[in-house]
Amino acid sequence: MTAQVRVGDWMQTFTGKAFYPIDPRPEELDPTDMAHALGMLCRYGGHSSEFYSVAEHCVLMSHAVTPIHALWALMHDATEAYLVDLPRPLKRSLSGYDAVEARLMAVICQRFHLRESMPEEVKLADNRILVDERAALMRPAPLPWASIENVEPLGVELMCWSPAEAAEAWINRFNDLTGLEPPDWTAKP
Repeated sequence: MTAQVRVGDWMQTFTGKAFYPIDPRPEELDPTDMAHALGMLCRYGGHSSEFYSVAEHCVLMSHAVTPIHALWALMHDATEAYLVDLPRPLKRSLSGYDAVEARLMAVICQRFHLRESMPEEVKLADNRILVDERAALMRPAPLPWASIENVEPLGVELMCWSPAEAAEAWINRFNDLTGLEPPDWTAKP
């Protein structure tokens, strides 16, 4: 058996797997790893009044869209479990980042049987939730947030769950939408 050549280096996931973020494979994606990492990631690069995770953001969105798009909404930031959450202004400025993120998202879509392009309803919800998040978590803005000025809020209530609560809510929502059994969150890796 020949060792498979991979592109880039690997990272160790929460469950102890080797994951190659530049050369992802569908079978290497683990919802438990995603839930844990997204629960630990604070949105806005931590520049919020309270800890507010990417996992909570995704769970809220998944409940706010139509059921047919709920799994897409839950998974829309799943790349951040492996690439971290970069604030939009930074993400748009990093050369090559879009290609890495798009490749990983395509593999996520393949693994979880999602159509490869994000539904418009999910894109709209992702902008609308920013209005709710800004109101709940940010001081008054020194400049307009160009992407959301004159955008209606999504109308969700942020709970600012702890990382563990957010991870558990994310994996439970994933399991509800996919019919899978939840993992044992009391077990340590």
